[in-house]
Amino acid sequence: MADKCHLILASRVEHASVFNDDGWLLGHVKDLSIDRESGQVVYAIMSFGGFLGIGNRLHPLPWSALRYDPEKQGYVVSIDMDTLRNAPHYDAAELEGLGGAHPPELQAQILEYYGPYGHPPF
Repeated sequence: MADKCHLILASRVEHASVFNDDGWLLGHVKDLSIDRESGQVVYAIMSFGGFLGIGNRLHPLPWSALRYDPEKQGYVVSIDMDTLRNAPHYDAAELEGLGGAHPPELQAQILEYYGPYGHPPF
């Protein structure tokens, strides 16, 4: 019997639901941050909060902190709502900095906060 393929297109990850361990919907994957050289996904950019897309906060979650749950057809993280509310978050323009001139500062801030939940692959 052939092994089931574990690959997924990035376009299918976009808009995927993100839940916490208690089953609460936290938000949705808005984008992925991919290392240009290794090709590895480093962050899932999660949209959290707001109403009808207004006031959303964008949270770069370390990809290693997410695990796919086929029953939920979404991702699960071991992060509670209070932790997420206080997490580093950015607007779209600020997130450009992850690939811009000053990514080490942003990455250090994200790594420091999410260290207990998972580390990016670098």
